[in-house]
Parts: sequence; C-alpha cells; structure tokens
Amino acid sequence: MNQTRIEHGAHDKIMARAKRSTTRVVRRRLFAAGGLLALVLIGTAWWEAGEWRPTRARFPVQGAEIGSGDSAVNFAALKASGADFVYLDASEGTTQRNAGFEEHLAAAREAGLQVGALHRFDPCLGADPQAGNFVTVVPRDAKLLPPAIELAIDDEACAAPPAEAAMQSELTTLVNQLEAHSGKPAILKLSRGFEARYHVSAMIDRNLWVTGAYLAPGYAGRPWVMWSANPRLRSPAAAGRLHWVVVRP
Repeated sequence: MNQTRIEHGAHDKIMARAKRSTTRVVRRRLFAAGGLLALVLIGTAWWEAGEWRPTRARFPVQGAEIGSGDSAVNFAALKASGADFVYLDASEGTTQRNAGFEEHLAAAREAGLQVGALHRFDPCLGADPQAGNFVTVVPRDAKLLPPAIELAIDDEACAAPPAEAAMQSELTTLVNQLEAHSGKPAILKLSRGFEARYHVSAMIDRNLWVTGAYLAPGYAGRPWVMWSANPRLRSPAAAGRLHWVVVRP
C-alpha cells in the first residue's frame, strides 16, 4: 500500500515537472513568435515610412530637395514619380559650392521640372561673401523659383554662434542680396533648433519652409509655405534617399 502511494506520488511529481517544462517551452515559443511578429511589424512600418508621401488631395504640389552629393538622380523618373519641382543645393557658407549644380539644373529643366536654388547660411560668417558664393553658382534667371536660405545650427562648424541681433543683421543682408540677384522674395528653410535660438519667424517676414518627418510641425509659430515631409524617401529616381517636399495649397 505504501509502495503504491509512493509510486503515485512520484508519478504526480514527474507529471507536474513535465507540465511545468511544457509550459516553459510554450511560453518561450510564444515569446519568440511575438518577437518575430514585432520585427515583421517594425520592418513593415520602416518600409512604409520610406515610401510615404502626403496625399495629393491635401498637397497638390510636391517635389524634392536635391543635395550636392546626390549625383545619381534621374530627373525624368523623378518627374514621372510625381515631382513638380526640385530645389537644388547650390552653395554653403562662403566657399562650398555644388559642382554639379549647372548639370542638375539643365537635366531638371529638360525633364519638365520647375527648379529653385538653396544656400546654406553659416551664422558664423559674413553675409557679403556668402551672397557672393551663391551668385557665383546660381545664374540670374527669372525662370528659377524663389531662392531658399537654409537656417540650421552646426555646433562643430560654428562653435560660437553670434548673438541674436548680429545674426539678424547678417541674415537680413544676405536675404536682401539674394533677392536682388533673383528678383524674387526669398524662402527661409528654418530648422527647429535655429528657430528656438533666434526666433527668426518673428523677426523676418518671409515665407517659411519647415522640416518634420511624417508630421507637419508647428514650431515656426506662424503658417508655413513648404514642408520637408519625408527626409528619407525611397524612389527609383535616385540611388539614395530623397528629401520629399510639399507646398501648402
């Protein structure tokens, strides 16, 4: 009798251990399956984000910003993919220039795209040589879109940014000189960091171009005209990623 009880007890313990072991295996498998599902969902979201653009119903006019390093761009394919315009990076600071600007300008126009030129403002350098750098690259051409000036903070390139009044004076000079060259009011491509430091939107009354991936930002404090909506758009028109830009109706 006692032997039978012992055998039954041993059997119960063995079964309990087996059940616990099975439960752990099931949990591990469920955890692994959940992790795999999470990876699939993350990968899908990442892929969809790379293809995302605001709808045409909301933003009928759309285009791209082409950087100086974006050499492998098929402008005809870009036009076919839905771009109406491109802004070409032309110059930066006092010396840096896009050697491919003229070639890109001709190719974009041949593809039927409207074209604008962009200068990256360096707040640590004077406005006059920066304007001279821009006009050396960009022709005086009434068919070009309004010039754009990118305003961003680079702590490495500009370790000691000027005070607000000094920056405003130099930027106003640059704006005036680029507008005199182009015959059109400039557009200010304003980063969140630059606006937080210098409050440019309240200082200079020009159209604003803002940046914010997938969600329209409100940091400018007033309505914007252009929005860089996807800074990493995948497109068959380019070997790398594109900065996709939309225009407020």
